[in-house]
Amino acid sequence: MSKSAFIFPGQGSQYPGMGKQLVDSFPVARQVFEEADDALSLKLSAICFAGSEEDLKLTANTQPAILTTSIAILRVVEQETGLKADYLAGHSLGEYSALVCSGSLAFADAVRTVRSRGTFMQEAVPVGTGAMAAMLSIEADVLEDICREAAQGQVVAPANFNSPGQVVIAGHGAAVNRAIEIAKGRGFRKAMLLPVSAPFHCALMQPAADRLAAVLDGIAFSDMRLPVVANANATANDDKQRVRPLLVTQVCAPVLWEQSIAAMVAAGVSSFVEIGPGKVLSGLVKRISKEVSIFNIEDPAGISAAGGRS
Repeated sequence: MSKSAFIFPGQGSQYPGMGKQLVDSFPVARQVFEEADDALSLKLSAICFAGSEEDLKLTANTQPAILTTSIAILRVVEQETGLKADYLAGHSLGEYSALVCSGSLAFADAVRTVRSRGTFMQEAVPVGTGAMAAMLSIEADVLEDICREAAQGQVVAPANFNSPGQVVIAGHGAAVNRAIEIAKGRGFRKAMLLPVSAPFHCALMQPAADRLAAVLDGIAFSDMRLPVVANANATANDDKQRVRPLLVTQVCAPVLWEQSIAAMVAAGVSSFVEIGPGKVLSGLVKRISKEVSIFNIEDPAGISAAGGRS
């Protein structure tokens, strides 16, 4: 019996105007954006539909904007198609969308939490101190060796295992730059800095993890209808008691995306549906497994196509 998974994108998938076509076509999508505006006492909908790229790039806006757009799409998928999932997962921020989908985390709580999470992550490291870089076509053990050599008393470590041959590192700017130079010196030419505002998923994020833990302590998690494969350990979790510690760990731990997809494939998942803005995860899944099907849903055309698949 083949299984399916819904996967939800993280930071970097945002674009101006996202969600607008859905809201114009489906009242249930509009309700999600209205709930987010109320929860934040902020016109998040205006930032998504009419805001500038610069507004959307601010981490405190990006995180609730992507979450809200993803859940608006999910609600339309649930209403208009017969698609069902056996597993859920999300990339970094997307794990919160997956938890909302699982029924464990109330949407309003999720929106408020990820706005705080974005602020905490931005404030954890002074602007200009940290950096992230994509390191392509380097084996994980070789990359870890490069990071050890580059550290020189600073932080630099793998932050995202995205797909075979695509790992992102994060840490102090000087150490990340040293890692790029060492990689190039060893013949790995495809290493480049990423345009991000902070060094996510590394030890420098500890202040953000501590502040997030305090916020999550005030949230009641419900029983999970579906298991969520957690970024921090690439293992399916259906125990609501484990959600909070996994989300805290996730802030400083690398995102084990390649391992998470591989774990779902090993569990029998043959169909992945990316629910949210953009097609970033669809591209990664195609590189991780050639055997599975993957399609993304982000607009009315995607909903129509999905209706034909279910």
